[in-house]
Amino acid sequence: MLVMQSLSKVFRTTEVETAALNDVDLGIAAGEFTAIMGPSGCGKSTLLNIIGMLDNPSSGRYFFMDEDVAKYPERKLAQLRKRNIGFIFQSFNLIDELTVFANVELPLVYQRLPAAERKRRVDAVLERVGISARRNHVPTQLSGGQQQRVAVARALVVAPKLILADEPTGNLDTTNGEEVMNMLVKLNEEGTTVIMVTHSRSHAEYARRIVNMLDGRVVTENIGQMRRAGNA
Repeated sequence: MLVMQSLSKVFRTTEVETAALNDVDLGIAAGEFTAIMGPSGCGKSTLLNIIGMLDNPSSGRYFFMDEDVAKYPERKLAQLRKRNIGFIFQSFNLIDELTVFANVELPLVYQRLPAAERKRRVDAVLERVGISARRNHVPTQLSGGQQQRVAVARALVVAPKLILADEPTGNLDTTNGEEVMNMLVKLNEEGTTVIMVTHSRSHAEYARRIVNMLDGRVVTENIGQMRRAGNA
């Protein structure tokens, strides 16, 4: 599904040049659940942004579903993102003025789907993540765990082939964190490819594969244990 070849990313200012990624080679097959780990500043979030087509590499090649997208213009990248990728962020990134329903509906509005189809999809995904009872609440009326469920629902409503999760449990307590991880495992079991950046070794063990980064490079890979909350 994803192939990165000699991928590098350099950030430049007038005085400083910083290599965030350095000659990364990585492949991720459809249906995988991969966790990316490493210390702060190792390049893992930069890599996730490039995978999600929110940024372009400075050099190297990036194939997304057999398309070499490394040099695509933003308009073409945006079209690919909208059709194929759902994002889950540590900070939830919900819009405070919108209800739960409207937050989840927003990606479908951008896709210009008819109102009836939007309602059908939102109703189904809210039920799926167990947040239907809060559909008319705004984010400030929800707990952190409930807000992350809404963020998961917003990512799922477009039926993405790929979910990118950037520290999805970073602002949650242990119980809510495990609930979110189990949702990601279930999505993966249903066929969605999941790539997650995390600092948590215990949450990384929910994945099938763990990629460890250091100084902008992939240094090791190992097999996760596919942990669940019930057998952690």
